[in-house]
Amino acid sequence: MMDHAQSRNPLAAMLLAALTALTLNACVSNRTFGEGVDDSAADISLGARLLADRSHDFSDVDVTVFEGRVLVTGTVRTEAARLALTDKASRLNLVSEVLNEVVVGGRTSVGQGTKDALVDRRLGAAIVADNGIYSGNYKFSISGGTVYLLGVAQGPDELSRVTGHAQSIDGVSNVVSHVIFVGDPRRR
Repeated sequence: MMDHAQSRNPLAAMLLAALTALTLNACVSNRTFGEGVDDSAADISLGARLLADRSHDFSDVDVTVFEGRVLVTGTVRTEAARLALTDKASRLNLVSEVLNEVVVGGRTSVGQGTKDALVDRRLGAAIVADNGIYSGNYKFSISGGTVYLLGVAQGPDELSRVTGHAQSIDGVSNVVSHVIFVGDPRRR
């Protein structure tokens, strides 16, 4: 139940919800609470930088952060914008690697965006329902029918399960994995 101060302050309620989500996520992954907070801070910081940039249109770009690895997907209008995006992401203190999957092209159509959102929901549900997957160890982004995976797999079998779920969903044309394994030295 919310106390009186939280009911008057939507920001406090949002922060409480975010902290609850991070705590629950830590229960289904092998990440620490602090790692989740760091990723959220990097995500928010990069989002703010992209919103503040008036020289490029980053409105069709999605940012996904996991253990300091930043995955950017979507579309921009120019190669200069694509390069600027990598530069902005790599300048963040909490970022160890930038994975730029953004393509230069037209904006994502409403129809394609709707299809991608449906794939997102179906993949999320499949991963959570699969007891052979540490669901909290994965994040993903869908752009133009391509599923981009980010996270940490316990081993090849788990990664194969995640990839299989993605490939089985109608509307998925390609799966690109940026998943690393538990013992990978790129982990913080």
